[in-house]
Amino acid sequence: MGVSRRLVQRVIRPAGIELDGDRPWDVRVHDDRVFRRVLTRGTLGVGESYMDGWWDAERVDELVARAQRVDVASRLATPLDLVRSAATRVRNPQTRERSREVGVRHYDIGNDLYARMLDRRMIYSCAYWRDASDLDAAQEAKLRLVANKLRLEPGMRLLDVGCGWGGAARHFAEANGCEVVGVTISREQAALAREHCAGLPVEIRLQDYRNVDERFDRVYSIGMFEHVGVRNHRAFMEVLRRNLADPDGLALLHTIGAGTSRRTADAWINRYIFPNSMLPSAAQITAAAEGLLVLEDWQNFGPDYDRTLMAWHRNVEAAWPDLPGYGERFRRMWRFYLLASAGMFRARSLHLWQLVFSRDGSSDTYRPPSIR
Repeated sequence: MGVSRRLVQRVIRPAGIELDGDRPWDVRVHDDRVFRRVLTRGTLGVGESYMDGWWDAERVDELVARAQRVDVASRLATPLDLVRSAATRVRNPQTRERSREVGVRHYDIGNDLYARMLDRRMIYSCAYWRDASDLDAAQEAKLRLVANKLRLEPGMRLLDVGCGWGGAARHFAEANGCEVVGVTISREQAALAREHCAGLPVEIRLQDYRNVDERFDRVYSIGMFEHVGVRNHRAFMEVLRRNLADPDGLALLHTIGAGTSRRTADAWINRYIFPNSMLPSAAQITAAAEGLLVLEDWQNFGPDYDRTLMAWHRNVEAAWPDLPGYGERFRRMWRFYLLASAGMFRARSLHLWQLVFSRDGSSDTYRPPSIR
C-alpha cells in the first residue's frame, strides 16, 4: 500500500469510511492518482477526482454526511485554502461586476436542466416537507409559509430579491393578489421568468439588488443571500430597510446558513458550482442587521433541504437521457454537487433559515404563523 493511500485512509477512517470497502458509503478507487490529488488539493481534489471518474461510492450523500460529522475537510485543508481566505479580507468577491459571474456560470447554463430538476414552479431553494409527500406540494407549502409570515394581503406591492425563474412572484400574484417586482442577475432566468409571469402584475428586471431604491409593502429574498458575501451583508440589509415603505413593513430572508463564521466557500463549490459564493453564519447575519432592522422571527428547517436535494438528484438522473448537451463529466459534477450538499445538511453542518424582520419594530406584537 502506497504512502498516499495510507494517509488518506487514516484521514477518513474516523468517519467509518474505508477504501474499497463493501458498504454503500465506502470509497471504490478506480485510479490511484486520486490519493495524491486529494492530499495536495484538499476538497477541491476530492470533487475533481470524482468528476474525472477516479473514485465512486454507491451513496456519496451518506459518505459526505459521515465525513462531515468528524470534520474530515479540515484535515484536508491546504495552503491554498488559507490564501483564499486571506484574499477575501482585501478583495470583495461580490462586487457588482463580479457578482454577475454566478449568473453566467451557474444560472445561465440551461433552463432545460433546471426545468427537469425542479418542481413545476421551478423553485430553486429548500422546500418545506412537514405535510408534503412530493416536491411540488413541498414547494407550494414553502410559499404558503412565506406568505403567512409576511402577512400578505391583496394589493400589496412586493420586492423579490433574487427572483429566479419567477415561481414565487407568480404564486404571490395569483394566490395572494399582490403586485411583484423581481430582480435577478441571470439573463436566462429573467427571460423565462417573464414568460412564466406573463399577464400577471409582475415585473421582472435584470438588475443588481443594490440598485433598487423604491417603496414596497413587503420585501423577500429566497435562496439568494448565499451570493451576497460578508463584505456586502450590511449593504443588503440597507436595501431591505430603504425599500420598506412602512415602519411596520416586513422582510423575509430565506437562506442557507453555516454553523461557523467563514469568509470563503468550499474550494470545489467555488470553482465549479457557485463562484464567489459564501454561506453566512448566524453571527454575521445579526451583525449586518444590527441597528437597521428588528428581528421578529427565526426558523431553522435544514433537514428539509436534505430531502429537497435528494428529490432534485432523482429528477436529474431520471431525465438524463433527455439532456444530451451536458456530457458525462458535467453529469458527475452535478451529481456530486447535489449529493454532497444533501450530506452536509444531513450532518447538520448546514442549515436552512427563514428570518423575518420588521423595519422599525412591528407596532403590534409579531406572531409567526403556527408551524406544525
